[in-house]
Amino acid sequence: MNVIQHYDRLVDENNDPFYDPPVLQKYMDKWDGKVFIDSMLLNNTKQVLEIGVGTGRLAKKVAPNCLSFVGIDISHKTIERAKDNLHNFNNVTLICADYVQYDFKQKFDVVYSSLTLMHFEDKQYFISKACSLLVCGGLFCLSIDKNQEDYIYMADYKIKVFPDTLEHILSLIKTTQLCVKKIIEKEFAHIIICQKR
Repeated sequence: MNVIQHYDRLVDENNDPFYDPPVLQKYMDKWDGKVFIDSMLLNNTKQVLEIGVGTGRLAKKVAPNCLSFVGIDISHKTIERAKDNLHNFNNVTLICADYVQYDFKQKFDVVYSSLTLMHFEDKQYFISKACSLLVCGGLFCLSIDKNQEDYIYMADYKIKVFPDTLEHILSLIKTTQLCVKKIIEKEFAHIIICQKR
């Protein structure tokens, strides 16, 4: 099963982390959470992009605290669910497209991604493109899963992923105009906060 089919199926099964009960929200915070959101230094002047917006789990915490929010995701069903979930925010634009191929027409003050990089084989391009989308001084906030498995195993299928290591991602960041400002270790992830020079 490919990535799009996987996320479409989750929506079909009504598996939507936007509505997670507190115990599941606390569990998901082991990858990102408040420290991740706080690292974005949000205010009502910031234009923000989320790569891999999903159904809006993080967007619902970011959108109220910025000027404009753009979320991109490759799954049509996921984006349609995110539109429903985030309909109360008038500063949100959602795009169903492949981040790698999509031609963004603007720059952002903050670009962030959590639990998405593992789906991209060409991690250098992912990071370089994120850098290119930032204004000078903009922040790139990235949460990378510590899991080193090559597959995500579901009950009756598996999805191929491309595991990340902190050392490898830091070496790729060094080739860009991004400067690492902070690394935060969470139980299940490393959070890397970078600023564009």
